[in-house]
Amino acid sequence: MTEPSGPPGVPVTVDVNGVSVSRQVEPRSLLADFLREDLGLTGTKVSCELQVCGVCTVLVDGRPVSSCTFLTADADGAAVTTVEGLSDGQTLHPLQESFVDNFALQCGFCTPGFLMMSKALLDGDDVPDRAAIVEHLEGNICRCTGYEPIVEAVEQVAEQLRGGAHG
Repeated sequence: MTEPSGPPGVPVTVDVNGVSVSRQVEPRSLLADFLREDLGLTGTKVSCELQVCGVCTVLVDGRPVSSCTFLTADADGAAVTTVEGLSDGQTLHPLQESFVDNFALQCGFCTPGFLMMSKALLDGDDVPDRAAIVEHLEGNICRCTGYEPIVEAVEQVAEQLRGGAHG
């Protein structure tokens, strides 16, 4: 009698930060694990594993998702953007620059999730005001900065967008 080989792999093709990636993944493989372990994109962090903290946020077809509970198989055919995909080579994204300029990070653990949530918000049709920024980011948890510098960083980029300096 032969040992069962385990669940069959599921073929997926995902565009990750502009690069097409095809792999066989376990049916219950989580997107965070796929990004971190299979692709070496460790900017996506994992903390609560319950969709509570926002640390693992990535964009799937421009929509923010908690990669700690999102199945890799469900990303098949989608475009996934991680924090590594924000910069253009050595040129930081305006949000990344603003986070640095506004001291919107300390330990940096939550920063990728905040950046990705902020990008999703700023990529929308309307340029958000401060109240919309606060509301949009309320699902992300930071234990270091006290939130004010984070909101100010996003608000700075929103003001740039209002002025026509889209980046």
